[in-house]
Amino acid sequence: MKYDVIFWDVDDTLLDFGYSEKWAIRHCFELLGREISDAWIGRYSVINDGYWKRLERGEVTKAEVLRGRFTDLFAEMKLAVTNDDITAFQKNYQKALGEVYCYRDSSYELCKKLKKTCRQYLVTNGVESTQRNKLKLSGLDELVDGIFISEVLGAVKPQKEFFDACFEQIPDLDKSSVLLIGDSLSSDMKGAVNAGIASCWYNPNGKVAQGVKPDYEISNLWEVEKVLGVE
Repeated sequence: MKYDVIFWDVDDTLLDFGYSEKWAIRHCFELLGREISDAWIGRYSVINDGYWKRLERGEVTKAEVLRGRFTDLFAEMKLAVTNDDITAFQKNYQKALGEVYCYRDSSYELCKKLKKTCRQYLVTNGVESTQRNKLKLSGLDELVDGIFISEVLGAVKPQKEFFDACFEQIPDLDKSSVLLIGDSLSSDMKGAVNAGIASCWYNPNGKVAQGVKPDYEISNLWEVEKVLGVE
């Protein structure tokens, strides 16, 4: 095998983040005694994604991401809320986000199969408490050899420092044997370039690569078996 160490992205790669996001945002509005339309959930998703992209570029802190997305959403919805309201909503949202999960492409079974031949690690910029709870509920935490979370490491994907911190915790690592699999060009694929490791872009929606060229591209997670040569 050319690659026997896999770095898996979590959200929108192994797990369907959109599924959890929609459930969590709807649940939190229900706690307020309100309903939120699919259109506003979609708008929140755009706002949220924009903040995380800014985090990747080092333009904002994670604290600004977690609060700013709801401040902006409530302002657009013209909802009268206080700072305490935003704090409480954010807390409820992060808890709810970690309470539901949905596998992408039977990812649990894939990771279980690959456990026999590869060392597998999870790499994520998500909130630690949310990610750890979601990974525990999904059972993915027991299939991998380690979980690397940006707020614990002190750097975010795609920064080289994030991956350097990962490498330091993996014994007997040869970087040429590492393959990073993820859905994000700006976080995962650019991160692989910065780290000097191979990249595999999970692209189920057939997007066009811009800004960075992945080493491999797959539309279904199980196609990675061809890349690894373990069919």
